[in-house]
Amino acid sequence: MRAAIRAAKRGEKQGEVPIGAVVVYEDKVVARGYNRRAKLQLASAHAEMMAIDKACKVFHSWRLPEGCELYVTLEPCPMCMGASLNARVDKIYFGAYEQKGRSLTNELADANLLNHKTEVVGGVLQTECEQLLSGFFISLRQKQKEEKEQKKALLAMEQSASND
Repeated sequence: MRAAIRAAKRGEKQGEVPIGAVVVYEDKVVARGYNRRAKLQLASAHAEMMAIDKACKVFHSWRLPEGCELYVTLEPCPMCMGASLNARVDKIYFGAYEQKGRSLTNELADANLLNHKTEVVGGVLQTECEQLLSGFFISLRQKQKEEKEQKKALLAMEQSASND
């Protein structure tokens, strides 16, 4: 999970929501990914998707070898769960729980939709993963508030100047 957290921080430095993911095979990280939706302007550019796609390239197959595990800092969304199941990820470990309850992680993992079940373990380094995300959003809201106040001040100065 620490490698996924490092990937999330890399994305954060680029202005992305700090979500990171790694694919591990035989105790080695074989692929890393972080959120790239803002940079690529792609709805599918989630950390998990980036890591799974890279792992598929490493193994030259859309089906990952038995024993591949995915570590991600935030509970996967339905799209990422679908990709994990399709790629035959054996086990998913995630840190922070999706607070809005939209993930359906366990329901999708247990559904056996693709003749494959994935074991899911949540809450791994949960506090650290939550703090990474909440810190990002607190900072973002503060930045937006400051920008709004600057625009107000500029507008007030412009109006004052035009009244003179």
